[in-house]
Amino acid sequence: MDAVKNFAPLLGRFLIGAFFIPYGWTKLFGYAGTVAFATKAGLPMPSLGVAVAIAVELLCGLAVLIGWQTRIAAAILAVFTVVASLYFHAYWSFPVEQQMVQSLLFKKNMAIVGGLLFLVGWGAGAFSVDGKRKSG
Repeated sequence: MDAVKNFAPLLGRFLIGAFFIPYGWTKLFGYAGTVAFATKAGLPMPSLGVAVAIAVELLCGLAVLIGWQTRIAAAILAVFTVVASLYFHAYWSFPVEQQMVQSLLFKKNMAIVGGLLFLVGWGAGAFSVDGKRKSG
């Protein structure tokens, strides 16, 4: 059981970090297109919003991945994910033919928020920078 307690958080952090980091890179290297998309979605100050999204996804995603300041990084990612979901996947405001897909994306994001909140509550686990500092 100790192996599960040690490896499950490591795998969970890897999967969550591996979700956010590529999206941050994509936004960084496709900045103009991402700003145009954010503008169309009605995001206020889209250039700043996209810059913040890049920083959050890359920096907090990496922090969660390695388990450094995990609780803080996970909390920031949770808030970011809720806000992004409300702007980009508000399925109730989409045409009927798009609502099912947008509902799925919204609910998937809320499940990710749930995983992030577990990290906020329980921390990074033993195999992490945070865990190393705690035991060392």
